[in-house]
Amino acid sequence: MSGTEHSKPAAHLVVGYSPQDGFVAVQLNPPPAEYVWHDRQAEHREERYGPGNGYHQWLAVDAATGAVWFGDTDWRTGGEDAGSWLPGHRRATVGDGALPSPAVFAILLTHRAVDERGSETWRFFTAEELHALARRTLPLVQRVIGSLHRVGPDADLEWSAEAATAWVDLEQACRYTLDAGGAVAWAEPRMSPVPAWRVEVADFLDRNPELCDPAWATATDAELDAYAAYRPDSGYAGVPGRMCAPAGVRIEEGYTFYGHRAALYAYRAAACGDRAPVEAGLWLRTSDAGRSSWEGAKVVGASLADAPDCVLDHLAETFRGAAADDGVVLTGLPAYLRQQRAEEREAVDDTLAATGEELKRLEELLKEVRLIRNTVLTRVLSWTDGRDDEVIAGLAAMSPAAVAEWRERLTADRGAGSEA
Repeated sequence: MSGTEHSKPAAHLVVGYSPQDGFVAVQLNPPPAEYVWHDRQAEHREERYGPGNGYHQWLAVDAATGAVWFGDTDWRTGGEDAGSWLPGHRRATVGDGALPSPAVFAILLTHRAVDERGSETWRFFTAEELHALARRTLPLVQRVIGSLHRVGPDADLEWSAEAATAWVDLEQACRYTLDAGGAVAWAEPRMSPVPAWRVEVADFLDRNPELCDPAWATATDAELDAYAAYRPDSGYAGVPGRMCAPAGVRIEEGYTFYGHRAALYAYRAAACGDRAPVEAGLWLRTSDAGRSSWEGAKVVGASLADAPDCVLDHLAETFRGAAADDGVVLTGLPAYLRQQRAEEREAVDDTLAATGEELKRLEELLKEVRLIRNTVLTRVLSWTDGRDDEVIAGLAAMSPAAVAEWRERLTADRGAGSEA
C-alpha cells in the first residue's frame, strides 16, 4: 500500500517479562485494599473511593517493533493524570492518520468489575496473570502491526482500516469478568472483519479514478505529504476531501478514511512502474547520470536566469529522457528548474541592487568633489594671473570651453556687483 516494500516485525513479549525469569522487568505495587474503597455506602460515587482509585495496570504495545510488555502506575500520585505515568499514548488521543514516534500505545486495564451477584468489586492482577494476558493478545497485536501502512523510505507508520479494527479487538480482549468463583475470565479474542464505514483511501481512488490528479505520478514526497495533510474548515480531510473539493463532489457522512499517504505513494509507485521515483534536484546533483546530463545540457556562459519557460520545458524533457535511461523517474522536476531559475534571478537582482547602491554612493561623492572643485576653480579664475583657459582646464579636468564659460559667468557676476 505504501509503494515501498518494508519488512514487518513479529509480535513478541519484551525480554524479562516471563515467569521463568521472575518478571525481573516489572515490579507491581497495587495499593492496599483500604486505599481503594473509601466509603462504599457514600451517597455520591466520587466519595466512595480512596487515594488508590487512580492506580492502573497497563499493557503496552510498540506498533513499530511488535514488542509487548506490562506494568503499573504509582497509586501514591493521588489525583494526578495517569497518562503522565504511562509508557506511551492512548489510542483515542492519536487519531486515524500517522502514528507518533515512538509508536507506543498503552491499554489501561479495568480493575472494577461486577460479579454474578451484582456486587461491585476491585481486582488487581499478578505478574503471572498479566503475562498470560500478554501472551493471549499476541495474535491480535500481530494483526495490528502486520496491517499498518509503512510509508516511504523511512517506513513511517500510518493507520489502516484493518489495523484500526484489530486495535479495537485488542482492547476488547483486555477486558474481563468474574465467574461465580471470583476467577478472572478474559474476553475471548476475536478477529473482527473491517466494517464498511472504515474505508481505505486506495480503494476510494480505485473507485473514483476521474478525481485523481495525474500530477501525483511525478510529485515529490513533500508534495504528496502536503496533499494528504489537507484540513478544511468543514467536511472530510485528507486525500478524499482534497480530491472532491475542487470537483464539487460531496461524500456521504459517516465514513472514516485510512492510509492517505500510503495511497498517494502507491499511486506514484504504480505510475512509475519498475523505475524508482527520485527527486529531480537530488538526481541532478548527486548521481553520475544526473550531473552528466546537467553539464551536457548547459550552454557555456549561459545562465538559467536568462532562460524563458520554453527553454525550461525543453530542459525538463531532456532530463526526463536521461533519467529514464538511468532507470528512475524524476519527481518535482518543473518546480525544481523554476526554483533554480528563481534563485539565479534573485542573485542577479542582488547584483543590480548592490550596483545601484554603489552608484548612488559614488554620485553623492561626485557631487561633493564637484562642489570643492568649483569653489577652487572660482578662486583660481579670480586671480587673473595671466594663465589661459587651456592651462586651468588641464588642472581642473575640464574642457577649455567649460572653463571659458565659467570665467564669463564670473566676470558677469562681478560686473553686476559693480553696477549695484
